[in-house]
Amino acid sequence: MNKELYDTISGILITQFHVDPAVVRPDATLETLGLDSLTLMEFVFSVEDRFNLRIPEDELDPRQAGFTLERVVQVLDAELLATSSPAPAASATGTS
Repeated sequence: MNKELYDTISGILITQFHVDPAVVRPDATLETLGLDSLTLMEFVFSVEDRFNLRIPEDELDPRQAGFTLERVVQVLDAELLATSSPAPAASATGTS
C-alpha cells in the first residue's frame, strides 16, 4: 500500500470530515468511519479534487458496502499511474 496516498486520504478524512483519528486504519470500511451515503460521495469528490483526477465509478463506488481505506488507496494509486503514463505517440502523417 502506498503510505503517502494513505496519509493524504487519512488527512482528508480527519480534517475535512472530522473523523476520529483513532478509527482511521487501512482496514476500516468507509461506513465504519461514520460517513453517511452523501458524505461518502463528498469524500470521493474531495479525493478526486485533491489529486485532480476522476475515479471511474466501476472502480470505486462508495455506495457499495465494504470498501476499506486500503482499497481506496489501491484504486487511487492505479488511477494515478494510469494518468501519469505517457500517452502513446501520435503517428506522424505528413501533409503536403
